[in-house]
Amino acid sequence: MEWWAVLLLLIGGLIAVFATGFPISFGFLLVGFVSTYLLTGTSGLEMLTQQIYSSLASFLLTPVPMFILMGELMFRTDLAADTLDVLDRWLRRLPGRLSLLAAVSGTLFAATSGSTMANTAMLGTILLPDMKKRGYSNFMAVGPIIGVGGLAMLIPPSALGVLLASIGQMSIGDVLIGGVIPGVLLGAMFCAFIVTYAYLRPESAPSYETEPTPFAELLFLTAKYVLPVGFIIFSVLGVILLGLATPTEAAALGALATLVVNLFYGKLKWRTLSEAVWGTVSLTAMVFMILAASKTFSCVLAFTNATDGMVELVKGSALHPLLIILIMQLIVVAMGALMDPISIMMITVPIFLPIIQTLGYDPVWFAVIMLINLEMGNMTPPFGMLLYVMQGVAKDVSFDEIVWACLPYMFLDIIMIGLIIVWPQLVLWLPRLTGG
Repeated sequence: MEWWAVLLLLIGGLIAVFATGFPISFGFLLVGFVSTYLLTGTSGLEMLTQQIYSSLASFLLTPVPMFILMGELMFRTDLAADTLDVLDRWLRRLPGRLSLLAAVSGTLFAATSGSTMANTAMLGTILLPDMKKRGYSNFMAVGPIIGVGGLAMLIPPSALGVLLASIGQMSIGDVLIGGVIPGVLLGAMFCAFIVTYAYLRPESAPSYETEPTPFAELLFLTAKYVLPVGFIIFSVLGVILLGLATPTEAAALGALATLVVNLFYGKLKWRTLSEAVWGTVSLTAMVFMILAASKTFSCVLAFTNATDGMVELVKGSALHPLLIILIMQLIVVAMGALMDPISIMMITVPIFLPIIQTLGYDPVWFAVIMLINLEMGNMTPPFGMLLYVMQGVAKDVSFDEIVWACLPYMFLDIIMIGLIIVWPQLVLWLPRLTGG
C-alpha cells in the first residue's frame, strides 16, 4: 500500500474513533497498535512498546509534574487577588484601567502557571464582577481576559510547550525560552490595543476615581505582594536565562518557590496542598498517556515510510518553503476550530517536523509559531476551549459577544506570527544566548 493511502487511513481511523467519544490518548493508542499489528505483525508491536517506554523513561520529562504543580498551587490559593489589587493601584490613571490590569496581570501570571484555562478562569472570576460593576462593555471586559489567558501556553512554565517539545523530541529548555520574547511582546501589544481603544471609546471602559495610595505605601505593598510573584518567576525563568540551572532544576526550584511563598503568607492549607498534589498527579498521568499515544502515531508513520514519503514529496515540489509553512499554519487554524490543542499537536507535529527540518528551518522557531497558532485555536469558534471557559465564568454574556471580543487578540497573534517569520531571532536569540 502506498504511504499516502496509509496516512489517509490512519487519519480517517482517528477521526472515526474520536467521533465515538473515545478519549484522545486511548484513541491514538488503539489506532496505533491495530495499525502496527496489521502492517508489521507481532515484531512491530514489540518494537513499538520499546519505543513508547524509551520515550517516557526520560529525565527530560521531569519538568512536567513540577510545572503542573506550580499552576495548581497558584490556581488554588488566593495570592493572585492581593497581587491584582497592588497592580490596580499602579494603573489607576490609565485608560481602560481594569482591562489593562487583566492584560498586565495575565502576562505576569502566565509566568507562574502553565495552564491557559486556569489563567483565564482565575482572571475572569476575580476581575469580571468589578468590570461589570464599573460599566465596562462586554468587548472590553471579556476580550482582554481571554486574549491574555492564552499567553500561559507561550511563556514558561508552559505545560503545552513541554508537551510539544517532547512530542517533537526537541530541547524543552529551548522551546520554553524561545517563547519568552514573543510572549512578552504579545502582552505589550495587547496593552497598547486596550489603551488605544479605551482612549478612542471611553464609554466602553468608563474611568473611575479611587482613594489615591501614598507612594511609600504603594512601594511597601509592591514589595509585599508583587515581589514574591517575581521571585517565583525568577526561580524558573531567571535561573535558566542566567545559566544557573537546567529546565529540570528550574522546574523543581519554581515548584519549591511557589510552595514557600504560599506558606509564608499563610495561604497554604493542608486541604489546598492535597488538592494541588492530586490535581498534579492526575494531569501528569494524562500528559504521559498523551506522549505514549503520540509515540505510537510517530512510529506507525516511520514503519510505513509515510514520513519519508512526505519529505520526498516536499523536496520534489516547486512551492516556496515559506508557502509550505503558511499552508501548515492554515491547516492548524482549520483544525483549531474543531479540535483541542493537544489533539492537533499529536496529529500534526509528527507529520510537520520532518518536513520543517528538511526545509532547513529551526524546529524551535517552528514550535513557537505552532504554540501561538494553538493559542489562537483556543479562541476560535465553534469549539475554542477558552470561549467555553469564559462562558462558564460570564454567564450573562452571549457566546457571539465572547467570540467578537476575541477577534482583535487573534489578529495580534497573526501579526506576531508574521513578525517571527520575518525576524526568527525573536525566538532564537534567547536560546542561543543561554547556550541552546
